[in-house]
Amino acid sequence: MQGVAILGSTGSIGTQALEVIQRFPDRFRVVALAAGRRVEVLAEQVRRFRPELVAVAGPEEARRLRELLGSGPEPEILTGEEGLAAVATAPGAEAVLTAVVGTVGLQPTLAAIQAGKRILLANKETLVAAGELVMREAARHRVPIIPVDSEHSALFQCLQGHPREGVARLILTASGGPFRGWKRADLERATVEMALRHPRWRMGPKVTVDSATLMNKALEMIEARWLFDIPIDRIGVVVHPQSIVHSLVEFQDGSLLAQLGATDMRLPIQYALSYPERLPGPLPSLDLVALGSLTFEAVDEVTFPSLNYARAAVTMGGTMPAVLNAANEVAVRRFLSGAIPLTGIYRIVEGVMAAHTPVPEPDLEAILAADRWARQVAEAFPA
Repeated sequence: MQGVAILGSTGSIGTQALEVIQRFPDRFRVVALAAGRRVEVLAEQVRRFRPELVAVAGPEEARRLRELLGSGPEPEILTGEEGLAAVATAPGAEAVLTAVVGTVGLQPTLAAIQAGKRILLANKETLVAAGELVMREAARHRVPIIPVDSEHSALFQCLQGHPREGVARLILTASGGPFRGWKRADLERATVEMALRHPRWRMGPKVTVDSATLMNKALEMIEARWLFDIPIDRIGVVVHPQSIVHSLVEFQDGSLLAQLGATDMRLPIQYALSYPERLPGPLPSLDLVALGSLTFEAVDEVTFPSLNYARAAVTMGGTMPAVLNAANEVAVRRFLSGAIPLTGIYRIVEGVMAAHTPVPEPDLEAILAADRWARQVAEAFPA
């Protein structure tokens, strides 16, 4: 039985991972859970899965969790960064699912790698901000990193048994988000409510806004560059509104391999948990006849310039991807609060990147320093 620790257990990915684990009680055991402030949800997870260790945001959340658990069995409860690190390195966990949002996932993921844990990666920002460092540590500790995002899971599956030198291109698919077909001038009137109305996926607010701006694809391009050791100029994006083809690999002979599946994150989560095995799925088989047709469109990079930011960040290298990511996190938060328009996200990211001189071959301290600098600049940047 595989012991599993989950960073971000009360979020969209974390809750769906627990659904998968519940379906296979003889295969998986929940050892540790980390959440932020949704202690009511966490309390129910603790009662259901009986983890040995739990981490929450701070002392107030810990007090509230103990109150909700009452007189029943209580796990060890830790808080803050110390708690995240403890969950990531929990002794009984063979696998660690990193499903927190943002660069908060970077340090616990590195701790899990250094502890020899198998990494199930659902946190884009870890590889965006520190891809070279993280992959180097994973190689040094001989730790596998299994992607959970549907697009990277698809690429991972298509690449099984194929040497990297035979790969011509990686092609990520994008749903197009809620503003597919809009022009740049139209985006100025986009509201928070509109941006959060994703046509296909159920995700948290930050990831949903990233989908609306196509910044999620920019981050995924950078992530794919490090996960699969493919140069950024050989990683592309096409809009695929049906979200059935999750990504494709083009080989040097012109052949394309694609992975198809229902629009349901439980599928890539389950594959990451069970890899290299495949367990019975939670959904009926995909009915291709009922689907009728699958369509593909070019990305409008004038309206949605995020992909250009990804190419520029990787080309400049060093700390620039971390700066792109941090600036975007702040800009998205400002948009969600109603302080800036959606297009202000682009202006902030572009402006903060233009103001940064990247540090080459950064260590963790330099990456975190660049992250802090970018957040401070983005907070005050006019949008």
